[in-house]
Amino acid sequence: MALTLTEKIISEHLVSGEMKPGDEIALRIDQTLTQDATGTMAYLQFETLEIDRVRTELSVSYVDHNTLQTGFENADDHRYLQSVAARHGVYFSRPGNGICHQVHLERFGVPGRTLLGSDSHTPTAGGLGMLAIGAGGLDVAAAMAGEPFYLNTPQVIGVRLSGELTGWATARDVILELLRRLTVKGGVGKVFEYLGPGVATLTVPERATITNMGAELGATSSLFPSDQETLRFLRAQQREEAWSEQVADDDATYAEIIEIDLGEIEPMVAQPHMPDQVVPLTEVLGLGVDQVCIGSCTNSSLEDLMTVAAVLKNQTVHENLSLVISPGSRQVETMIARNGALADLLAAGARVLEPACGPCIGMGQAPPSGGVSVRTFNRNFRGRSGTEDADIYLTSPEIAATVALHGEFIDPSKLIELPRVDAPEVFEIDDGMIVAPPEHGSDVEVLRGPNIKPLPVRDELPDSFEATILLKVPDNITTDDIMPAGARGLPLRSNIPAISEFVFSGIDPEFSARAQQHSPGLVLGGENYGQGSSREHAALAPMYLGIQAVLAESFARIHRANLVNFGILPLEISSEDYETLEQGDLLRFEGVREAVETGASIIATVADTERSIRLTSELSTREREIVLAGGRLNHIRQRQA
Repeated sequence: MALTLTEKIISEHLVSGEMKPGDEIALRIDQTLTQDATGTMAYLQFETLEIDRVRTELSVSYVDHNTLQTGFENADDHRYLQSVAARHGVYFSRPGNGICHQVHLERFGVPGRTLLGSDSHTPTAGGLGMLAIGAGGLDVAAAMAGEPFYLNTPQVIGVRLSGELTGWATARDVILELLRRLTVKGGVGKVFEYLGPGVATLTVPERATITNMGAELGATSSLFPSDQETLRFLRAQQREEAWSEQVADDDATYAEIIEIDLGEIEPMVAQPHMPDQVVPLTEVLGLGVDQVCIGSCTNSSLEDLMTVAAVLKNQTVHENLSLVISPGSRQVETMIARNGALADLLAAGARVLEPACGPCIGMGQAPPSGGVSVRTFNRNFRGRSGTEDADIYLTSPEIAATVALHGEFIDPSKLIELPRVDAPEVFEIDDGMIVAPPEHGSDVEVLRGPNIKPLPVRDELPDSFEATILLKVPDNITTDDIMPAGARGLPLRSNIPAISEFVFSGIDPEFSARAQQHSPGLVLGGENYGQGSSREHAALAPMYLGIQAVLAESFARIHRANLVNFGILPLEISSEDYETLEQGDLLRFEGVREAVETGASIIATVADTERSIRLTSELSTREREIVLAGGRLNHIRQRQA
C-alpha cells in the first residue's frame, strides 16, 4: 500500500495500535528535547521514575527561555539542569548557545527519526523530514524513560506547493496564508505534509519556518521530505552522514490536498490578537509602529538575519522606533559577526540580544503602553509581550526590517527589490557550548536550589464530589491565558505552589485565591480550550489548586493530554449547556469512576435547579486508567509495582 511520509515514519516506529485516523497509537521516540521553562519539571518527573540513564537515541536539554537572571531562581534551575543531564545521560546546551529548535535543526536533527519535545514548536525539525511533535513535559520524561508516546492517529493533509516565491513574498507568508485559510483550529488532529515541485525551491530554514508555525494551526506536526536540499543543508552543517532520503510514495493518498501556488503568495501580516487574523500587507499600510522585534525560533536563521542586515545596510532605524534582534543560535551570531552583517545591524541602530527566546515569551522588551510592535515571532496573544494593551503584529523579517526603517508599514516593492543572500556552502561549527554527558553519571551530584520544590501529585479520582465553576471563559483560550509566561512567572516553573498564584491572572487576578477557598473546582471553557504553548504548568498548577475537571466545548491536543496526565478530567460540554452555566454554579457528580471505567457519559447535576448536564470524554482505555489513578506518574508507578 502506498504511504505518505508521515505514515512511513509512524509505521517504522509503531509500538502498538493501528494507523486508523482517530485511533490511539503508541510510537517509539528516537530523540527528545526540553527547554528550561518546561525542562526543569520534566527532569523532576523523570527522577521520580528512578531510571538511571535515558533510553532514547539522543536527548538534549536546552537553556533558552529563562536566561534573564533577575534573581537566583533561573541560575539555580540551569545548574540543576546541567547536573541532572550529566547524571542521566543527556546532552546539555548551555545558556547562550541558542534557541532549542534552531540548534536542534543545525546540530542534532535526523531525517526519518521521531522527536518529542516539551515545547509546542518542536515540529520545526519537520523542515528536515523528521516527525517532530510537541508534548507536555511528563510525556517527554516518560519517553526518556523508554515509554512510548501515545497519540491519536492523525489525518495526513497534503499541501502541494507549485511555482516559486517572488518579490517580497517569503516562507513566513506561506504559513500565514494557511492560517488565514484554516484558522488556529484548522490543524487539530492533523499532520501537514508538504509536497509538489515548489518544495525544491525552499531552503531548509524556509521549510523550518513553515513547520514551526504550523503549531499555530493546532497541528500535531508538519513535515517536508528529506531531499537534495536537505542534504545540502546537512553537508553545510558537516553532518552529511545524518542524511537519508525520506519521501512519500508517488501514489500516496492524503485525507485532503491543499493547493498553494508560491508565485501567487504576497506579503502577509497577522493582526492582533491571534496568529490567524491574517491580512495582506496592503491592508495595514501607513500604520505607525513603536517597536520591531526580529528573531525567535520561527525566523532567526543565518539567511534571515543576513537579509535583514542587507535591507538595513547604510541606513538608520526610524527615530521613533526601537529595533531588537535575537539570533537563533551562537552559530548564527558568530557567523554574522564574522561576515559583517552584525556590524551593519549595529550601525543601523539595532539592539542585538543574546541567542535566546527573549521577547517572544515576554522575557524583556515589552512594548510601550498602548504601543504597536511588529514581530517575526509565532504568537501575538494579548498580553504575551508583557504589555497588556499593546497591539502585536506578526510578519516576515524582510517586512519587519522595512518597518524598522520607516516607522510604519510600507509597501517595499515600490521602493527596492528584496536583497537576496545565499547561505555559505559550509557553516562554522563550534559545539563547545554543548556539554556531552559522561559515560557513567552515577557519581554526579544533582544540584538543587531553594526554588526547586517537590513535585505535587493528585490522589485517585473520587467517585463522587461537588465542585464549583470558578471561571467561565470563551473560545480559543490559550495556555498563556491559563498560565502566563513573562519575567515574573517563568522563574517559578520549578515551584508549583508559587507559580500557581499566576493561574488565569490576566483574566481574573482573584482566581488562584478563589480556587484555594473552593476546592475542588471546575473551569468552563468554549471551543479549542488550551491552544498554544505545550506548557504543562497550565494543567499542573490548576491541579495543585484543586481543579477536578475542565468542561469545554472542545480541547487543543497537547493541553488535553496534559490535563489527563495530571488527573484532571477533560469533559466536553454542548454549546447549549455552556451557554446556560455560569461562574459560581455548583455541580454534583456521582458515579464518576464507573463512568470513566466504562466510557459512559458523566451526568452532573446543577445544585440550584437540579437540572442534569451530560458530559462526554473520549478517553482511550489507557487514558481512563491514568485519570482513575490520579495522573500518569501514579499510573506508571502502579504499573512498575
